[in-house]
Amino acid sequence: MRLIGFYDYTVILTYISLMSGLVGMKAAMDGRFDLAIACLALSGFLDMFDGAVARTKKNRSQDEKNFGIQLDSLCDMVCFGAFPAVFLYCSGVHSVFGLAVLGLYVLCALIRLAFFNVLEIRRQQTEGGCAKGYRGLPVTSISIILPFFYLVGLSLPPNALGVIYHVVPLITAVLFVADFSIPKPDIGKFLFRSKAEAR
Repeated sequence: MRLIGFYDYTVILTYISLMSGLVGMKAAMDGRFDLAIACLALSGFLDMFDGAVARTKKNRSQDEKNFGIQLDSLCDMVCFGAFPAVFLYCSGVHSVFGLAVLGLYVLCALIRLAFFNVLEIRRQQTEGGCAKGYRGLPVTSISIILPFFYLVGLSLPPNALGVIYHVVPLITAVLFVADFSIPKPDIGKFLFRSKAEAR
């Protein structure tokens, strides 16, 4: 039986990142917040390298490239859109305002990822390679932001952490769709160049 899609090493990190996000959501629902935060950070770490790994395959067809773009964004929507909202809800963000913030956060993540897909497919057709920067805050940044505030919150009173868990996703959501430029570090180039120089 033939399967639809593309199956090779170029997408393995994306699949592992997705599984980490699903485990993290289950951990959050079970109240195991340390494990949930670790899963979020792992998903973010894996996302840093999936594009660089994919670009090592030089003979990818345009369909394979477009599949990778769509796959990455769909995975990001789960891991960095839905997962943080589930984590925050399970952490006590239950007020009407809080739920509105979480809804806005997920919506802005969705808008940003869809917008990225449109621009990235167009860019791949004209430039290829890796983009030089971001427009707005990338959704993957929540894999650094939320663990940071979670660790800071361990030393704060519960009320203060509750305020943080309302304000941080609100500000982050706005930054997702704000139109400003951020330089993009080429981690893959540094990684593979370092390996080549070490030989």
